Amino acid sequence: MALRDVLLSIAQTPHRLRRRALVTWTPAQEMNEVRDRSGARMKRRLEWYDLVALGVGGMLGAGVFVTTGRVARDTAGPAVLASYVIAGVSALLSSFCYAEFSVRVPVAGGAFSYLRVTFGEFVGFFGGANILMEYVLSNAAVARSFTDYLASTFGVREPNAWRIVVDGIPEGYNALDVPAVVLIVLITVCLCYSTKESSMLNMVLTVFHLLFFAFIIVAGLWNGSARNLVRPHGLAPYGVRGVVDGAAIVYFSYIGYDSASTMAEEIRDPARALPVGIAGSVLVVSALYCLMSVALCVMLPYNEISETAPFSSAFREKAGWRWASSVVGAGASLGIVASLLVAMLGQARYLCVIARARLVPSWLAKVHPSTGTPMNATIFLGFCTATLALFTELQIVIEMISIGTLLVFYLVANALIYHRYVKVGVNRPLHVLLFLLLLTLSSLGFSLSRKIDGWCKWGMALFGLISIAITTIFHCTARQDVAGPPSEWSVPLMPWPAAASVFLNVFLITTLKMRSYQRFGIWSLVIIVFYVCYGVHSTYSAEENEVVNAMIHHSNLDIS
Repeated sequence: MALRDVLLSIAQTPHRLRRRALVTWTPAQEMNEVRDRSGARMKRRLEWYDLVALGVGGMLGAGVFVTTGRVARDTAGPAVLASYVIAGVSALLSSFCYAEFSVRVPVAGGAFSYLRVTFGEFVGFFGGANILMEYVLSNAAVARSFTDYLASTFGVREPNAWRIVVDGIPEGYNALDVPAVVLIVLITVCLCYSTKESSMLNMVLTVFHLLFFAFIIVAGLWNGSARNLVRPHGLAPYGVRGVVDGAAIVYFSYIGYDSASTMAEEIRDPARALPVGIAGSVLVVSALYCLMSVALCVMLPYNEISETAPFSSAFREKAGWRWASSVVGAGASLGIVASLLVAMLGQARYLCVIARARLVPSWLAKVHPSTGTPMNATIFLGFCTATLALFTELQIVIEMISIGTLLVFYLVANALIYHRYVKVGVNRPLHVLLFLLLLTLSSLGFSLSRKIDGWCKWGMALFGLISIAITTIFHCTARQDVAGPPSEWSVPLMPWPAAASVFLNVFLITTLKMRSYQRFGIWSLVIIVFYVCYGVHSTYSAEENEVVNAMIHHSNLDIS
């Protein structure tokens, strides 16, 4: 591109932003002409049970082995069970929103596509870029925990025994994790080969992992004592605040269910399989997480739980079962492999669809004609994940993860309400946008009241009642403006489930530490700069070319 063209594009940036930032695509366009930009189509070879296994496999192993020990020890105490309940309810409500959207827009773009067809290109890109960041960071964190558990399988207790510590590199980035990199490379190769075979491998790993979970729950409860739930400082030593703060952290455990929605293009019967796979997997995993957290806390007092490989350490120190410690290490390692497999499967499809929209280089959208997989996107993100896993300590990665996920789930819940109650050309969106704004503000007021001493209970009660009141008013007044529910599966009792999802996601976002906001702010700035400098120009130029080509085509038809 000539320098003159570059300068012209820069000068036209405000105009192009006005033209592109809020432009939306219809579901029909997403499923046809946008999907065709990948060339070959993804192969529809998955059934509903594949989706359930992918959802369960994607969540099991990630959070319960990475965050449970840390949260129980430092944030919530034995009440980590309640933290998982709160996070599970929020994830279930979000999964309902995802399920309806995935039926209406059965493409591989997940939250990116749902937000793009509702709120426009910029919001879709912002949400998609955030969920991609969450995937890459969480996968790097899980891969590093794989090294810890694999080492514990062989009786190695030193956390960095299988890592290479390099002098001269800042602390937190100087423990090079080669096993994590090898694992990511192997999974990347597997995902490039075939989605169906990857799903079958995940199903085998998930079955073994469920049996392993059953062993931990039964053996932990057998060897534990209920007295450990109240020793040394009670069931909730850090108070209600600790329970809620813990819920925001363990929400990391639920990253993965949304990857099931990215399989929409590869499922034989999306309308039936997607709701079962997405919501069903969240219910199964929530129950297992709660039982696992109880099993851990009855085995040891919360202040004696190890931060790294807590389940292996608990069996070794409490029960004296060194063999059980090795079994836990092996089972956790298998679960982490399954979790990585599904998460990396989902992240590649997110990037593939963002590339279809021309917001990133289009070569990332290409689907390999023989394997039917987005090979370029898979390899690129595998490289990014492996690089992070090689250098970055687990705690540094975890601090960045939950906030972006919660924000995207908040946006998807808003998008579902808007999509349900606004019909383009029939009714105006003002009353829906006003409801969403008031609901967000009242949820924020409820959340911030918890942080103000002396006003906590009154403020929370006031803003909680306001949230219920405005949702009730909206439910009664907006019903007449909306056509009947779609013929496919839809979320029942709307707008209450989506409104509750908005409320809970706002609440959990406000519990995170300031460092999470700082790092999220930096990443958000990177997203905005990239969109302004590249994305908007790429999509504008491509759309203009398509319009010109269409005009030429029609002119040729008229002449002939």
